Amino acid sequence: MIDYLSLQTKEYIMIKMSLNMLEQLSGDSQALDRAIAGEELSYKDGLELMKYDNLHLLGAVADTSRKKLIGDTVTFAASYYMNYTNVCAASCQMCAFYQKEDDDGAYTLTPQEIEQRVSIAKQMGATEVHIVGGFHPKLPLEYYEDMMRVIKKNHPELNIKALTAAEIFYLSKLTKNSTREILSRLRDAGLDSMPGGGAELFHPDIRGKIVRGKCSGQQWLDVIEEAHGLGIRSNVTMLYGHIEKPEHIIDHLIKIRELQKRTNGFITLIPLKFSPDNTELEQECLASNECSSIYDLRVIALSRLMLANALNNISVYWVAYGKKLAQVALSNGGNDLVGTAFSEEIYRAAGKPTASSVDELATLVKEIGRHPVQRDTHFKIVRQF
Repeated sequence: MIDYLSLQTKEYIMIKMSLNMLEQLSGDSQALDRAIAGEELSYKDGLELMKYDNLHLLGAVADTSRKKLIGDTVTFAASYYMNYTNVCAASCQMCAFYQKEDDDGAYTLTPQEIEQRVSIAKQMGATEVHIVGGFHPKLPLEYYEDMMRVIKKNHPELNIKALTAAEIFYLSKLTKNSTREILSRLRDAGLDSMPGGGAELFHPDIRGKIVRGKCSGQQWLDVIEEAHGLGIRSNVTMLYGHIEKPEHIIDHLIKIRELQKRTNGFITLIPLKFSPDNTELEQECLASNECSSIYDLRVIALSRLMLANALNNISVYWVAYGKKLAQVALSNGGNDLVGTAFSEEIYRAAGKPTASSVDELATLVKEIGRHPVQRDTHFKIVRQF
């Protein structure tokens, strides 16, 4: 939180003027009035704003909230993305990445191969390694422990951000260990934090239509709450732009907010734009085109406003948006670009370009008049530009 008394007088006056102007313009929406006042928004408020027709005003309110909470810095990490396997027992309708064990393109890396890739990542300047994979039906828990140990032994300064709550839940069923036992053993082996993947959308009415063979939304939340209780902080994602309805978006955001109030364990929310190429949803014509940029901006703005009193960081995943739309999203409530995404494979499987340097991301931020800052996993400053 920014202390208003520490702001330069000019900036403070500009924020106050912006709030006054927004209050005058927003009289047709009680939900927007409450957002401007900094109040916690209800489910009904969220639905109202999902349908609010003045996107420019909605974005302006979200961006004013961002400025009050965060200021004008835009953060990003030097992050190396690695998928240890693409073999997956699940066959999610929204996934273009998974393979079955006998498929020609199937692979599983050894812990030694993983360490070699991490060595290259460190040479590229990465401060964190982001490790996720499919639900491999034959890998024992010891494989994951060995993976953590070899990375931490040779690269103790790197943050290991690995395994989604969905993967932990699957491992629990596969190995017949409790999720708490698995989290504890992986933490002891070197796990520092967890990515936010596998959350998709929590509501059961939509989750069953976009994932197959994966934990329920509540099970995902339960695993993450256990992780937070063990001192393992995490990100959280929200997959949108497929066949969801507004109520599914708002339900997801409120559940994130309620868990954050209990644990304060979420680092950032990353809304993920669904890419239908090469997925079953495309083939079934349920979502043959990507959602509009207008919808993207609405989701970013709503994420900021629904979580304004709970979670400060709203990440704009430039890999999914493209850099130009990412710049606009940063002016609609976003304050973070996630990271460089070296070697990202999941969006690449759906036809997206997926790599950038820290200097390129810094330039992107400067072009919109904001202040670029390279961060670590936990949003501590690594480098200012």
